[in-house]
Parts: sequence; C-alpha cells; structure tokens
Amino acid sequence: MERRRGFDRLLVELSLAVGTALPRYPLWLALHEAGLDPEALGPADAPQVCETVVPAFLAARGLRLRDHQGHRLRRTLERFDPRFPPPEERFARG
Repeated sequence: MERRRGFDRLLVELSLAVGTALPRYPLWLALHEAGLDPEALGPADAPQVCETVVPAFLAARGLRLRDHQGHRLRRTLERFDPRFPPPEERFARG
C-alpha cells in the first residue's frame, strides 16, 4: 500500500483542485510517459509532476489549474511522506 500512496495523494489532490473526479489509469499512463514510476512517487517528483505532467494531463481533458491551485498542489506533494498512512487510510483500518 505504501508504494502507491504518492500516486493516490496526487490523484485525490488533483481531483479536488479541479472539482471533478479524474481517471486513475490515464494519469498513471501520463506519469509513465514522463519517465516517472507512479508506484514510487515521492516529494522529489513534485516539481516535474506539477510543471509538466499535470498541465498536459489536464489540458487533454479541457481543464487547468489556476496559479494558486498549482502552487498549493506542489506544496502538498512536496510535504507528503508516503511512509506514513494518510488519515483516510488509518480510519479505513478501523
């Protein structure tokens, strides 16, 4: 589960930022095409993800982030530590 936490966080935060649920698999493919491993996304990948992958992925769907949303997404991804489960994962365990 830990290996996909970075990807899951990206998908959730990006969906929240644009206000609609985004498809998992096309985002997964976009990351692969950019030379990133979706199963191993970490804070160091945030600049590349936010500057290249996200804008192209959203543009293909007719969406875009405002500047402040892009900065917030990057900050969130840079601070996210996949070693620790997010609250929703902790709650799901019961």
